[in-house]
Amino acid sequence: MIIPPIFGAIQSVRDGLEKRYIASYLALTVVGMGSWCFHMTLKYEMQLLDELPMIYSCCIFVYCMFECFKMKNSVNYHLLFILVLFSLIVTTVYLKVKEPIFHQREKEHKLEEGQRERERKFQAVCPERQAQFLGLNLITLRSSPELKPRVGRLNKCATQVMYGMLVFTLVLRSIYIVTWVYPWLRGLGYTSLGIFLLGFLLWNIDNIFCDSLRNFRKKMPPIIGVATQFHAWWHILTGLGSYLHILFSLYTRTLYLRYRPKVKFLFGIWPVILFEPLRKH
Repeated sequence: MIIPPIFGAIQSVRDGLEKRYIASYLALTVVGMGSWCFHMTLKYEMQLLDELPMIYSCCIFVYCMFECFKMKNSVNYHLLFILVLFSLIVTTVYLKVKEPIFHQREKEHKLEEGQRERERKFQAVCPERQAQFLGLNLITLRSSPELKPRVGRLNKCATQVMYGMLVFTLVLRSIYIVTWVYPWLRGLGYTSLGIFLLGFLLWNIDNIFCDSLRNFRKKMPPIIGVATQFHAWWHILTGLGSYLHILFSLYTRTLYLRYRPKVKFLFGIWPVILFEPLRKH
């Protein structure tokens, strides 16, 4: 999800919308670019570019959702401080423990293939390089072989809980809006949530049953193997769900500001938010 949010940001600038919605579109673009870079390179730095922007973008989404019913261009400094602090904590966890395991089960298989060859080269030159590559001391690994799995599991749990907290907050806020404020937005609101949560469900299925799915694909025709690449579906569905969530948040906000928003479909397929001219009395 790279190009559509860019157009959304450009349209938001043209419509004179608040900067936080421009930031939402651009954050989604950064997430898409980071994911693209990581899956092309499988490098640690690109993994950070893939995963950390997901936290940052969700923080922006949370801010937008909780500021939907405020005066135009108002700034909630208390909420900003909490979300920035939250982002810093997550970033610190990632940088302190150099095994950021966020969507790890599927990525472990991808990383291992290229990593084995690199580690052989490192070991031929200097055995200690293997441990440096993993971010741990070789002596520590030899003396405590169970340390690395424990650190990975702890970090995985922490980051998943933090990300889950943001998603859960967005879900609750969205349900509140479509239940008690703008019930006629249920279609857009529940569609964005449903698509995102479906992707989230498939990601967890892929994490839990990764080995079984890999063995299953080997026995099935290629078309079925492609259809069961749940990690790929996770990227597609969560990207689309996040985009629709921005539309839902923007629709809610502009409706409150009496902008007369409408959901239109470009080429009859892709949803965008456009605004009808204000009525003249």
